[in-house]
Amino acid sequence: MSRTLRAMALLLILAACGGGYNSPPRNLDNACSIVSERPSYLKAFRATERRWGVPVHVQMATIHQESKFIGNARTPYRFAMGVIPMGRQSSAFGYAQALDGTWDEYRRETGKRSAKRDRIRDATDFMGWYMAKTRERNGIALHDARNQYLAYHEGHTGFARGSYNRKSWLVRVSGEVQQRANMYQVQLATCKRRGRS
Repeated sequence: MSRTLRAMALLLILAACGGGYNSPPRNLDNACSIVSERPSYLKAFRATERRWGVPVHVQMATIHQESKFIGNARTPYRFAMGVIPMGRQSSAFGYAQALDGTWDEYRRETGKRSAKRDRIRDATDFMGWYMAKTRERNGIALHDARNQYLAYHEGHTGFARGSYNRKSWLVRVSGEVQQRANMYQVQLATCKRRGRS
């Protein structure tokens, strides 16, 4: 086999394996399928629920909205005059789309210095930490996916000021997060009965 052919074969093999840790599960509309395909996700969700009290279905719906379960998700680029790249819209990164400053605060407060935003267990733990703070500061129940999402998006202070009321698109999206959380909750109960989770 020629050197060029071997190099091309190796590239094809590497490309086929490239889906790895950062690619999303195949069926994002089926919670049973997600946790069956990625058992490590379910372990992470359950660990966060035990530690912080945030239900699995609320975590899943929020991650779906934030990153569609893509581990290395980033915000889109901004462009000046439609063509000149001006950097990303924000520093949000990973499954939970945590901002640099909030992620640093999480690592300081929890002592998890080596936590990574593209690691599902760290991302869900971050989400649990943040939502527990939301309950503490804003009085939002941990099972209230709609309002938890609004506070997650706007920040604790922004939520308290009602900044989301000026963003009809965000109010609509938060309703969709609640609907997805409800759907995931029903599905997870079904797959438990079938012994799949």
